[in-house]
Amino acid sequence: MSNFIDLGISEALIEVLKKQQIETPMKVQAAVIPKIMGGGNLVVQAPTGTGKTLAYLLPVLQKIDKDSRDVQAVILAPTYELVMQIVNVARDLVQGANLGIKVQGLIGGANITRQMDKLKDKPQLIVGSAGRIIELAQKNKLKLHKVNMLVLDEFDRLFADQNMENTAAVVRLLPEERQVVMVSATAPKKALERADFLQHPEVIKVEADPAVLALREDLYRMTPFRSKVETVRHLARRLAVKRGLVFINKVFDAERILAQLRYEGFMVGTLLGHSNKQARQKAIADFKAGRIKLLLSTDLAARGLDIPEVDYVFNLDLPESSEVYLHRAGRTARAGAKGTVITLADNKEAYKLEQLEKKLGIAFKPLKGGDKPAPAKKKTKPVNRETTKKAVNKNKKHTNRQGKRRGAAK
Repeated sequence: MSNFIDLGISEALIEVLKKQQIETPMKVQAAVIPKIMGGGNLVVQAPTGTGKTLAYLLPVLQKIDKDSRDVQAVILAPTYELVMQIVNVARDLVQGANLGIKVQGLIGGANITRQMDKLKDKPQLIVGSAGRIIELAQKNKLKLHKVNMLVLDEFDRLFADQNMENTAAVVRLLPEERQVVMVSATAPKKALERADFLQHPEVIKVEADPAVLALREDLYRMTPFRSKVETVRHLARRLAVKRGLVFINKVFDAERILAQLRYEGFMVGTLLGHSNKQARQKAIADFKAGRIKLLLSTDLAARGLDIPEVDYVFNLDLPESSEVYLHRAGRTARAGAKGTVITLADNKEAYKLEQLEKKLGIAFKPLKGGDKPAPAKKKTKPVNRETTKKAVNKNKKHTNRQGKRRGAAK
């Protein structure tokens, strides 16, 4: 099927898509839309940036009865940004196609009284976080007895240890007879096992398009731990980075890293350590507008971000798994644009690069040239030649894998 009409999408929605310069379904959309229209339970795995949101939103909106005042579909997402992204896309489609459907976002941290007032408008589609949906349902302000569709976006996170209990609680609030669609870029075994309530769903796995992969470079630079932050700052200047995401694994050292990245007035923002969503949203807005060049984040904090034209992704800390690497790498080389992922690794981490290569089926290329010139040598007292000779012999390069990585990085 090469067009949205063949997939069963209404002409009104197709016209909205055309105005957004979307005329041909992407691979995941062509595979998923007919299945959702058919009513089956699905597990959908497709790389970041391949059109998964429209793949489920278009058929979900089309199946909603606008004349009913009941909630008919619920979409769960793990982060504020992803919830609001889905809400905005859904509202654009609804308003553009004049569908007459009400869409309501429900997230924790927002004013719950205001949300309860909005529910009086009788929305047919709810997009939200599990915790807030449970809270409103327990207050008897959110009626879910007529829901016939549930979408779990980024289900790998929704079924992670910290979210599992709330996700399962939302499932229990819904009628037993409902369609469930789970989508994510990765599908860990544990997450699939925890979704046993689906009862033999159809699994659709869409591989990354080779043409898209060709737009992305996967590079590495061997860098001592103590020099990683300085290396990112140096590379960002040398490579004329427009929008670069910098990933770390832990938040406890974020302030120190941020201060080092901002050294010499470099424009850097962060998604970490904000006490309120407004500060976080300002950082994202500044990044999108180009007022800051680098944005520091963890994998969890970056979930749901929809930022166009990210040209570089820096792995200051190595990703903890191949799935995490794919999530990070999926932030660049989107919508036909080129992108680069640069992974910084200490010599002690060389084996982790090899593991990633094997699991991902790719070969990291060394980032060549452009090293920062060494500072001018200070005058020192003459050294004992015998001592120097011993030091040289002690520090001869090894011919193992780490030595190869070290040599290639020069």
